[in-house]
Amino acid sequence: MATDIQLHKQQAQELSNKLWAIANDLRGTMDASKFKDYILGIIFYRFLSEKTEKYMEEILKNDGITYADALASNDEELLAALDKYSLDNLGYIIRPEYSFGYIVNMIANKYDGKVFSVDYLEKAIASIQQSTLGQKSEAAFDGIFDAMDLKDKDLGKEVSDRTKQIAKVINRVNDIEFSYDDAQFDVLGTAYMILIGLFASDSGKKGGEFFTPSAVSELCSKLATVGLKSVKNVCDPTCGSASMLLEVRKAVIANGGTAEHAVGHYYGQELNGTTYNLARMNMLMHDVPYQYFNLFNDNTLEKDNFGATKFTVQVANPPYSAKWSASSSFLDDPRFSGAGKLAPSSKADFAFVEHMVYHMDDDGRIAVLLPHGVLFRSGSEDTIRRYLIKDLNVLDAVIGLPANLFHGTGIPVCCLVLRKYRNGNAGNVCFIDASKYYTPGKNMNQLSAEDIDRIVNAYVERKDIDKFCHVAEMSEIEENDFNLNIPRYVDTFEEEPEIDIKAVMAEIKELESQRASLDDEINKYLKELGILED
Repeated sequence: MATDIQLHKQQAQELSNKLWAIANDLRGTMDASKFKDYILGIIFYRFLSEKTEKYMEEILKNDGITYADALASNDEELLAALDKYSLDNLGYIIRPEYSFGYIVNMIANKYDGKVFSVDYLEKAIASIQQSTLGQKSEAAFDGIFDAMDLKDKDLGKEVSDRTKQIAKVINRVNDIEFSYDDAQFDVLGTAYMILIGLFASDSGKKGGEFFTPSAVSELCSKLATVGLKSVKNVCDPTCGSASMLLEVRKAVIANGGTAEHAVGHYYGQELNGTTYNLARMNMLMHDVPYQYFNLFNDNTLEKDNFGATKFTVQVANPPYSAKWSASSSFLDDPRFSGAGKLAPSSKADFAFVEHMVYHMDDDGRIAVLLPHGVLFRSGSEDTIRRYLIKDLNVLDAVIGLPANLFHGTGIPVCCLVLRKYRNGNAGNVCFIDASKYYTPGKNMNQLSAEDIDRIVNAYVERKDIDKFCHVAEMSEIEENDFNLNIPRYVDTFEEEPEIDIKAVMAEIKELESQRASLDDEINKYLKELGILED
């Protein structure tokens, strides 16, 4: 199994590197955060097209005909059946004349009188979305290609310019061999996620809006799924490109679960429309059927699209210290009413936590990334902190992470782990200071597999480890007035080595003697040169 996973990661990395090289070669002066929408969109289109071809090949193999043959037959009953199969199972329809392969051949002028243009691709994309209208899959595909604006002047001022540029992207993507084998170790889906991460890194601060580094997502997912071999449902209320949601599935599989039954259903919400589209693409590229995810394009705090749904696992990397309305009307919202006070309008961090706690199932788990300020800030945040710790008793662990792990910000963050049912740990909280364990990088620091394991193992074992982990009883937290600042619980003080004064003085005398000797030698040469008189 370990060898299979390692091989899968290697193949995915190689594939993503090839795609990244194509992107850099083709985007010219276009900003990476913008060009990503074209290359990721084309890859996604190819994926949908070839998935359709594979599916049709499977259901028509006993008939001995191809999808194109079936359409050419004009057999209305057969065509209606094929449409129904495609919509029920894939969620969309792509006709052969709009397939990725057909478009590649158009670009190569293999069809007499049929010349490719960017307008043709627009029609092809529109046909996919039109096929989903009124279907159960409509929400999963509605506007999913909107970010790939084929009329954008940055792509080319004239239709001919845009056609030429898009044709280049299509041809280069076509040159790469994609693997669709083994859903459990889906190379293409993983490569797609790595590629998203590369675009995020290249986009700087903008990249942080749509991608949490994979190692950090892996850490949160492992912390939230300890001991779980299946998860009824998982939610990320600020899901970005859905990387954390997909890491949960990997974590459950690593625990011994199967790819088919790892996660029953995925839920997510994302405010940014472009990122929301990317999240849906990412889910489908990882072979998550449209029937098994519900993603919403909305402000999570202002509009809770999850209703009364409770979740087994929740993971999140909310925007740090974001502003929100903090309207007094929210005191009547069951998500925020318990503490009696609202998170300040200038810092919505605890509002996201309260939202997640409200949606915890009976054995619900949460791993959420937040700025360190939530651990000690006063005012209404102090009230909410006491409510979560003392009244609800859901705080299970506080973990300090290294600085500079994220795109666009160098600040260190903490990970709060919360659990509805805390077994024998109801009387304590595990504090971990992992701030010194990382691999330095050129632009960002990285968490290694060993770093992640060190944190997760300490969380599971809940034993004091000098200068790394401390399990604090509730009485100790009360003595600290519910201030959760990690140095109050984990002693990270490093004593300075004793200074041998006599040895230092002797070294200074020796250096002074050497300096005097050098001065004499320099003066000797200066006199010989006539620069210095006797």
